[in-house]
Parts: sequence; structure tokens; C-alpha cells
Amino acid sequence: MSHMLNLEGRVAIVTGSSSGVGRAIALALASEGASVICSDLTPELRPGGYETVTTSTHELIAKTGKAIFKKTDVSSPQDMEALVASAVAEYGRLDILVNNAGVFCGQNKIAQESVEAFDKTMAINTRGTFLGMKFAILQMMKQEPRSTGDRGWIVNISSIGGLVGLSMEPSYCASKGAVTNLTRQVALDYAPHKIHVNGVCPGFLKTAMVRSALEDLVLNEELHNASPWPHLGLPEDVAKAVLYLSGDGASWVTGVMLNVDGGYCTK
Repeated sequence: MSHMLNLEGRVAIVTGSSSGVGRAIALALASEGASVICSDLTPELRPGGYETVTTSTHELIAKTGKAIFKKTDVSSPQDMEALVASAVAEYGRLDILVNNAGVFCGQNKIAQESVEAFDKTMAINTRGTFLGMKFAILQMMKQEPRSTGDRGWIVNISSIGGLVGLSMEPSYCASKGAVTNLTRQVALDYAPHKIHVNGVCPGFLKTAMVRSALEDLVLNEELHNASPWPHLGLPEDVAKAVLYLSGDGASWVTGVMLNVDGGYCTK
């Protein structure tokens, strides 16, 4: 199977790459030979995470492979256009885009949710994904395709909250629901051009974003009880799914939302 995952010579962008899921994805792509443009607001790890190595993602990759860091606000069209341009300037092309950068503004029912929290969540989670796909596809359409005819692979990190309602998460569910259907829509338009557009819907993972809930004994028990699988997921579980959707093993796969949730959405 290893030939299915060989990403030698491919160039990948990962947004939100400094911590958690994004970091795991960037490291996984690099481990298969991809050159990686790591992008985030800062290269430093987010505080409160579960990472044991504190070296920044791009520096860790650069020890054995190729990586650079590009500071990016995913909600900015100028930043996202510049991010894609940096991949071309550094490595000559763009093959893989992983729209991973995301934000969660805390739990509220809609009556108590601030408009500012909604706007911020939509700006990063939804607009960021829209912009990433827009500028990546512009580049993928004008560069030479791979020898297989494939022009590119896009993987959007959605959420189980993009498929089902999660208690007290109106803005987050709205933003990820939009990502889910935008993924399907763009997959439809660009299938004739052999650009793969797929998504991953993670369940509850051990990351800095969820740490406060995991350290609350009641919430921790609720999270575990909500999961059919005996334990919660890890960022690496999502990274493995992204690897599959970024490689030749998924040569006839597009428009798919792949749940990595321990069976959460089966209920």
C-alpha cells in the first residue's frame, strides 16, 4: 500500500499548522515526502495542547524534509492569495491544500451567542475555506497536471458539527455545515478537471481546543459517554484520513465527507 501514499515531489499547504490537528497533518504529509508550506498566525504551538515536542512544525519537518512557514490570516483574501503564491515561489507548484485552520468561540445557545462570535467563526471556518479553495484552484488550473492527469487534491477539515447538531454550538455548527456542503459543491464543479475536493469530519479529539472540556470531570464523562468507541480520537487519526484523501489511493474519490469520529454520527 505504501506506493498509494507516496507524495514525493508534491507540494502541500496546511493552514492552522502550528498545533493540534494541523500540526499532525503537516507532519504526516511531510513523512510521505511532500514539501509543506506551514501556515498559521504564529509558528509557535498553541498553549494547552498535548504535544510533547515543542519545536515549531516547519522546523521539525525541515530536519528531514522540506518546509517553510508563512504567516497567514485565512479570512484575508490578500493573505490567502499570497499563501498560494508562496508555494509556487518556493517549490514551483501546488498539489495539495488542507484547509484546517478553525476557531471555536465557546458554548452558548443562540439567544445568548454574540453576533461577533458568529461573524468571527464564519470568517475563519467558512470564509477561510472558501478563499483557500478559490486561490488553490486558480493555481491548480493553470499549472501542468501530474502524470496521472490529476490537477490537485483539496481536503477541508469540517466536523461532526458540520453533519449533526451539537449542543450549544450554533456558530460552529453553522460554519462547519457550510464547509461540508461547499466541499461537495466545489467537488462537483472541478471533477471534470480532476481536482479532488474532499472533507474530513473529526469527532472529539484530544487537542488544546477541547482541553478545558476534557479537564472538567463532568464534561469529560459526557464526551466519553457520547462516543461509541471506548476512547476519544487523536490528531493523528485525522492526519491518516487526510493522507488517504491526498494520495493516489483516492484516485476516484471526490465530494466525500469522511467521518473520523469513533462512530459518533452513527447514532
